[in-house]
Order: sequence, then C-alpha cells, then structure tokens
Amino acid sequence: MEIHHIPALRNPIMVMAFSGWNDAGAAATGAVEHLLSAWHNQADDVVPQLIADIESEDFYDFQVNRPHIYVDESKIRNISWPTTQIFGLALPEYSRDLVIVKGTEPSMRWKSFTRELLDLADDLEVSLIIALGSMLADVPHSRPITVSGSSTHPDLAARLGMEVSRYEGPTGILGIISDGCMRRGIDALSLWAAIPHYASSSPSPKATLSLVNSLEDYLDISIPLADLSEAADEWERDVTEMAKEDSDVAEYVKALEDTKDAAELPDVSGDTIAKEFERYLRRRSKD
Repeated sequence: MEIHHIPALRNPIMVMAFSGWNDAGAAATGAVEHLLSAWHNQADDVVPQLIADIESEDFYDFQVNRPHIYVDESKIRNISWPTTQIFGLALPEYSRDLVIVKGTEPSMRWKSFTRELLDLADDLEVSLIIALGSMLADVPHSRPITVSGSSTHPDLAARLGMEVSRYEGPTGILGIISDGCMRRGIDALSLWAAIPHYASSSPSPKATLSLVNSLEDYLDISIPLADLSEAADEWERDVTEMAKEDSDVAEYVKALEDTKDAAELPDVSGDTIAKEFERYLRRRSKD
C-alpha cells in the first residue's frame, strides 16, 4: 500500500464498495462514486483527499481485470491499472467524517488485502465500517429497491435494529472484510441493494439511489443527490418500455409486482408510515 496523505479526520466512518461479484448493476460502486462528488458543487472545501492506494501487482490478475489504455488531455497515452483507492472526506457540517474505499475486487491474497485495509482503518481510528453491495434478485423494477442491512456482530445488529447475517455459501471480498472486522472488534455492517435480474445491465441508478438513501438513514446525514433521482426515474421508464416489448417479461414483472405488494401490505403500520414521511420530508428539504 502506498500512503499519500493522512488527513485529520473526526471519528471517521469507512464506506466501501468493490466492482465485480459484489456489485450487480454497478449500484454499490455508483454509490461510493456519488459520495466522492456529492458535496463538490455545494462546498468548495469538501474535496476528497487521496489517502492511499493498494499496489496492483500484489492482488490483481491482469488477465481477469485488464489494465486500460487512455489518452489524456495532452494526447499522451497512459495506462490505468485495476486497484483500490482510499479517500478522506471531511464534512464540516457533521460531527463525523468519511473514509471512502473504492476499488476492484482483488483476484488473490484476500487475507493480506484485508489485513492491509484494516490496518489503515486502525491507523485512521475508523469507528465503523459500512460495506455496500448489490445482488441480483427476483424483484420488480417498478417498486422501491429493497436495501437489506445486516451485521456479523449480534450486539451491533441489535443496536441498529438489523438482522444478524446468517448467510452461508460463496462470498466476495466484502464477506472477508466483515469477518476481519469482527475478529478485530471493529463495528461493521453491510447494506445490499436487490437488483431485478431481468434489468441487470449497468448502471442501475435507482439501486444506487436506494443505497445512498439508506446511508443517509444509518448515518443520520443529508447527502446531496444532484441528478441521481432523475437518472433513477429515467432508468425505471427505460426498463418499463423494455419489458413491454416482450409479453413474457411483462407477465413476469406483473407477477413480481403482485407478490411484492401482497408481501408488504401486512407490514404497513402507523410507525412505518411516519418513518417514511420523515424520510420524505428530509429528502425534500435537499431539493
């Protein structure tokens, strides 16, 4: 890992996402990319600072994640290597700052990768790690994108009103990092957005928006949305038009909608409505 700059951060929270297996529809990486630019047009002093990047040669198979050639503004050819970058983001309006981790899921040596990343989290005195992911699921695109939150630690899950993760099966780098956090005693949680598998082509801004909204709820902050809401609406309209062109897909979507509506109807309560109304008012205040 190459350290570029260690900023002064206040009780920081680390938010991370990796492209690849954990990132259906590029929703999770889209969320961290949004965080890196969200405040730029509103406050000149809220600028991400590159803290470190992780050495590509140590963790990536370049036949799996190939480097890209690009031409810069001076018409000089350069190579962009797959890597993971860590940024600091100071938020003067809030009591805590952010550490943003954005990268490509490593191809190998996951234990060493996790150790390096969590060593840096310890050095930065990170108090909480939030992993963002997105997965394909049997859900309709025309309903709110579900974001499920879980933690591997029962005490933290109880404090946040989350489920304790009971998943068993293959995992990605997020699962390895969550396990490393538990072993070190670092509070960690995961937020996963469910992407309709019939509309999984990247990007999925509606799922990115749901992850950003969930971060607002868990961190109790207001994140500028810029044009993310409009992009989410446009994505939904495009998928609706695509579904109409195939009668089988249209029937399948209708069945998913009916199932989703029937499952959620019994859960509607006064408390649920009040919470949703509070979220609505908070997000309207940002417009």
